[in-house]
Amino acid sequence: MAPAVRGLKSLVWQKLKSSIFDDCRKEEEWKIILLDDYTTKLLSMCCKMTDLLAEGITVVENVYKNREPVPHMKAIYFITPTKKSVDGLIDDFITKSSSRYKAAYVYFTDFCPDNLFNKIKSSCAKSIRRLKEINISFFPYESQVFTLNVPDAFYRCYSPTLEKTKDQDAVMQVMAEQIVTLCATLDENPGVRYKSGPSDKASKLAQLVEKNLENYYKTDEKSQIKAKTHSQLIIIDRGFDPVSTVLHELTFQAMAYDLLPIENDTYKYKTEGPAGKEREAILEEDDELWVKIRHKHIADVIEEIPKLLKEVSSKRKATEGKLSISALSQLMKKMPHYRKEISRQVVHLNIAEDCMSKFKSNIERLCKTEQDLALGTDAEGQKVKDSMRVLLPVLLNKSHESYDKIRAILLYIFSTNGTTQENLDKLIQNVQIESDSDMIRNWKYLDVPVISSSAAQQHKHPRRDRSSEETFQLSRWTPVIKDVMEDAIENKLDSKEWPYCSQCPPTWNGSGAVSARHKPRASYKDERKSSARLIIFVIGGVTHSEMRSAYEVSQAYKSCEVVIGSTHILTPKRLLDEVKSLSKPKDMVCTKDE
Repeated sequence: MAPAVRGLKSLVWQKLKSSIFDDCRKEEEWKIILLDDYTTKLLSMCCKMTDLLAEGITVVENVYKNREPVPHMKAIYFITPTKKSVDGLIDDFITKSSSRYKAAYVYFTDFCPDNLFNKIKSSCAKSIRRLKEINISFFPYESQVFTLNVPDAFYRCYSPTLEKTKDQDAVMQVMAEQIVTLCATLDENPGVRYKSGPSDKASKLAQLVEKNLENYYKTDEKSQIKAKTHSQLIIIDRGFDPVSTVLHELTFQAMAYDLLPIENDTYKYKTEGPAGKEREAILEEDDELWVKIRHKHIADVIEEIPKLLKEVSSKRKATEGKLSISALSQLMKKMPHYRKEISRQVVHLNIAEDCMSKFKSNIERLCKTEQDLALGTDAEGQKVKDSMRVLLPVLLNKSHESYDKIRAILLYIFSTNGTTQENLDKLIQNVQIESDSDMIRNWKYLDVPVISSSAAQQHKHPRRDRSSEETFQLSRWTPVIKDVMEDAIENKLDSKEWPYCSQCPPTWNGSGAVSARHKPRASYKDERKSSARLIIFVIGGVTHSEMRSAYEVSQAYKSCEVVIGSTHILTPKRLLDEVKSLSKPKDMVCTKDE
């Protein structure tokens, strides 16, 4: 069975504990830790301040900022090997007499380039007690989801202005190195394969990852070459399944992030009553209720939360009749023991009610159209004969926002494998979205046909028959990546469409699937501690529905844990804005490199 809820997060925390805190531990000696932007975010994802206190850390500081000296204390520097962070370290020890701290224990997230290493050596070598590279340069976003630390990744990968430039090659190399640190944290040396297609990005990145894996396992601490483990890493280009990126999803997490203004996983809401206060809630895996309901359909969530609330209240029979949010606030005052539990339930009830009010006002009508266009069949299974006829009512409806109309137009274009130039111009003009037309036209840079031509036929992945699966009428679409995960585990991926960059791992190259029934040979047993892993990486963003698929497939195939990652997490609105930006000049989109 897949690891417990904290999965990737706890693996990263364990690695940080053994590589940093255990490495420089002295009983009863407190230390200061200095972080940069990346490591601050990384630590906040996998530990709390109490965890750091338990490791003897009293103060957390930003390495970029000016700080008060504490010359009697030692400092841990957990930083990225960049010029800005290294300059912050050197500034603290310019002269022995003005050193900010007693000594420095330096831990880089990744390989430190020679020029920076030499700079440290010549400036403050005497103050440094340790200098190590710990190889973690990804974010453990959820227990089975990771993202990379690559700003403006979408633009850098897909903008035509950077096509075949050094900039694009450099970003591919950075992504490959970061993916290798994920594999190292999982203690995997996977067989690397990719989806062959019109673009060469997936194959390019796959070759780089394979090369970097070879180098890493030749030079790791044990300095012995690690054989391929029983895992696969599959690299996919974002254009592979455009439909899942724009469709309205009705499962809780995906729907909330699409419809509500959730920033940095923080949901803001007002408490009930005339003096309603602004509150914030962070949606994270420490919240067991969130983990339990995030992948459920909104209809089930709306039913489930009031039941849970009733359960808590019935323990003390503290409320009678119908539950309202104000009755719950009263209940919380009377029952401090249940306060945390109830307040979380109230947050999720607020989110669910927010989602439902948006759904009822507008989204419900859109969903039927979107599902029919995406699947090419209606809820009764009848083939859609005229896609334009399905699309028109959405375009004529004045109450739909232009983003929603653009999403529907895109689904129409994806379903017909492109449209004519004349038809596209007419659509853009009639819906009056000229200023946002690049949200549609720029999909060509992801090798998704926008204008149909005989050359633009996309090789679509053969879909699995899910007609027997129970589903809601407005949630019939399944992300293509779920089919890929299941086909990979059952060994049904066509090796011409999904070539390996390396030797295929033994567990995956027989005719049988990776299954609990096929006991591996004794020699495999030690290496395969719990089960085989399937790692999926999508260039250019992953959707919440694709993240959900990783958990569902892990649950269904107990012998294989699926981990999914990307450059970043997508919401439909964010993606459309990023697609629009592809035709802009680089300096208007990208942040300056450090």
